[in-house]
Amino acid sequence: MRPMNEKFSIGLVQMKCSTRPDENLSKAMARIREAASRGAQIICLQELFRTQYLCREENAELFALAEPIPGPTTNALTPLARELQVVIVAPVFERRAPGLYHNTAIVIDADGSLLGLYRKMHIPDDPLYYEKFYFTPGDLGFPNFDTRYGRIGVLVCWDQWYPEGARLASLRGANILLYPTSIGWHPSEKLQQGAAQLDAWRTIQRAHAIANGIFVAVVNRVGFEGPADNSLEFWGASFAADPFGQLLAEASTTNEETLVVECDPRRMEEVRRNWPFLRDRRIDAYSALLERWLD
Repeated sequence: MRPMNEKFSIGLVQMKCSTRPDENLSKAMARIREAASRGAQIICLQELFRTQYLCREENAELFALAEPIPGPTTNALTPLARELQVVIVAPVFERRAPGLYHNTAIVIDADGSLLGLYRKMHIPDDPLYYEKFYFTPGDLGFPNFDTRYGRIGVLVCWDQWYPEGARLASLRGANILLYPTSIGWHPSEKLQQGAAQLDAWRTIQRAHAIANGIFVAVVNRVGFEGPADNSLEFWGASFAADPFGQLLAEASTTNEETLVVECDPRRMEEVRRNWPFLRDRRIDAYSALLERWLD
């Protein structure tokens, strides 16, 4: 394991997805090679990267897209990670058992070993985001993963709106929080609300970086998916922010892109010394956070 204060580089693969899982896997593997060739050491793919975003509808036939772990994705990506000597975070539709499915991120270390899983904890249920039909909430908590290039926390999409998850992952010592994501506009809302929605999404994750003094990176898909009368326009805008929330890189809202960003953990030390939020937490006063509502 490298010293925790050594620099590391991340790669964020923002891409469009077709209806063909193998085509999406091949594209992702090519993008991983691109990121590695540009110096990325920890490479993160978007949420459910092997398929289009299936939760736009409630359709039991789509459970056939789920896969076991180990399975086809690990069989393809573990030798690639070993060949390129990179860490890969690959989110998949996990078939854990008959009738039991999760929205899961696989973490593969640079030697090709499977380090572990993160199962999405917060499951939305909104128009065109019918995830509760498909996914059981995660049962692994908010773990960290000690990779060859640094200690990382992984959360998935809807998790990004919750400060509790970011805090718990940060308190376990991660250098960076990675958020693979699938989020976009309902086309009918984009003109009136789109800019505000995108700004809120960017702001909440920059706030996690500031509140925890940690690097944060999010990778989103891009493009239109679904029929014209029932579609989502995924807004891309993948980005990385430093421990004070400053943007280090940001992708467009329309194009496939691969971002490669260097992160220096010494920046965490600098920010936390001057903005000591972790020092001043009143852990003796927060027990009420375990309640759903305070009547």
